[in-house]
Amino acid sequence: MDLHIAAALVPLLGWAVHGSVLTHRLASARRDPLTGLHTRAGWTARAEHCIRRHPAAAVLLVDLDHFKTLNDTHGHAAGDAALVATAERLRAWCGRNGTAGRLGGDEFVAIVRDLAAADLDALAAALHRPLPYAGSPLPLAASVGVCRLAELPVPLLTDALTAADAAMYAAKGRGRRGSRLSH
Repeated sequence: MDLHIAAALVPLLGWAVHGSVLTHRLASARRDPLTGLHTRAGWTARAEHCIRRHPAAAVLLVDLDHFKTLNDTHGHAAGDAALVATAERLRAWCGRNGTAGRLGGDEFVAIVRDLAAADLDALAAALHRPLPYAGSPLPLAASVGVCRLAELPVPLLTDALTAADAAMYAAKGRGRRGSRLSH
């Protein structure tokens, strides 16, 4: 091989490896390491895309109820197991109809293309199903707030998240077990 060609190829190979490493890091930064769900940044990009394409979309906020008590009583490993189980249940519920993410702590988010095609009762049942852990069932509970984008004057993700958040806190106020639509 000609020395000039080799000298030209070495920097190109270095840039290719560098680009591959950066791409991997970016992809990793958009996934929560514990649950495998999208992080806020990764989910937001997907949600914005969904909003542009699906006017019947809905945004959901999910907050685990009594999570601190679960952590304090059963330990952080049990808390992590609860987070992983919640993520799996939310991901399964979204299926091909939407995308789930973890905002942080015990807060999750989802967007579904068509709320009419999604069964909110099935989501509530899944999120409240006890988790087998260390030979005994851990009680799980969650509050869910939902905002249909079609009900907003302008379908913006920030407004949908605000409305879903208000609906979630209203659900918590009703006894911390269930879901509530924004109005």
